[in-house]
Amino acid sequence: MTTTDSTTHGTDTTQTSPDATEPTGTEPTVTEQPDPAGVEAFAGELFATLSRGATALMISIGHRTGLFDTVAGLPPSTSHEIAAAAGLHERYVREWLGAMTVAGIVVHDHGTYRLPANHAAVLTRAAGVNNLASQLQFVPMLAQVEDPIVRCFTDGGGVGYEAFGRFHELMAEQSAQNHDAALLSHVVPMVDGLAERLRAGIRVADIGCGQGHAMNLLASAFPDSDFHGYDFRPETIAVAREEADALGLGNVHFEVRDVADLGGTGSFGAVTAFDAVHDQAHPAHVLGQVAEHLDPDGVFLVVDIDASSELDDNTAIPWAPYLYTVSTMHCMTVSLAEGGDGLGTAWGRQTALRMLADAGFTNVRVESVPGDFINAYYVARR
Repeated sequence: MTTTDSTTHGTDTTQTSPDATEPTGTEPTVTEQPDPAGVEAFAGELFATLSRGATALMISIGHRTGLFDTVAGLPPSTSHEIAAAAGLHERYVREWLGAMTVAGIVVHDHGTYRLPANHAAVLTRAAGVNNLASQLQFVPMLAQVEDPIVRCFTDGGGVGYEAFGRFHELMAEQSAQNHDAALLSHVVPMVDGLAERLRAGIRVADIGCGQGHAMNLLASAFPDSDFHGYDFRPETIAVAREEADALGLGNVHFEVRDVADLGGTGSFGAVTAFDAVHDQAHPAHVLGQVAEHLDPDGVFLVVDIDASSELDDNTAIPWAPYLYTVSTMHCMTVSLAEGGDGLGTAWGRQTALRMLADAGFTNVRVESVPGDFINAYYVARR
């Protein structure tokens, strides 16, 4: 118990009063009192978050089971008709339709269900790059590693790639949508002179290539260039090679390699990194390796999350909570699991530009691609 008397148990403790402008360390703490209306409003927001989180899970299920595609292709139909068309069990379909109805995604009318065209435009596979149902698959995938992530808060370290069973599958699905929609039509033309050089024939490397779809698209479009994809996961390289073989491509090569060491690979006229830099254990070293292995007139294209390096700036980004969540539960933690820097998903433009400059890139411009509101496109030259 603290006393304000000048004596304690008969002992004189009188002190000269400090200057009024100096804190004494004993000032009473002012505790903010909750406002009942504010509490109620915030509680309502949390319940809405709970409901939206549950809806996200059901949207993921709707995508994986093909239910959105099925319902979009039918006239108003009963749960039995939808289940039959989808080849699924009616009882599960009916409960899923209930969740979609109360979430305002599916319209229920006299025992039939339909998916409005405006909703189908962002929920079906026919939507291509606009299919947000595909993106929502990351919610249940991340939830699967909650227990080891919680342990990391106490023990430190990270959670390795092996814990993320479907991550590469989901990333491949997302990147394939983006690359099919924009790589050849928008991204390559955005880089001055790149299309002409690719047609003439140069060596190209993709660091952190994943399942290699981008390299296979480019190799198909530019047969006189030589493409190399590097990733340290053997299973993703196997998928990349399988696609290349199916397409009959002889000008693309995939190698299991940690891109922190590009020794022996030779030099390249162009290097790409699609959503891969911030995941690296030591990204600054990787950027230095790219600069070292780039031809004097070469170009480095970095596609990565468009955010600010300043936290307060990111409060204006509607999907920023997702960026910090996926960072905590994947991008940052897989880097830390490798003894890395844990750069994080929202490393931001300022940090990206500084790190590129530190790596020796003196000419960097930041571009955007129509329809891609998630990524920034850094075109960097030495």
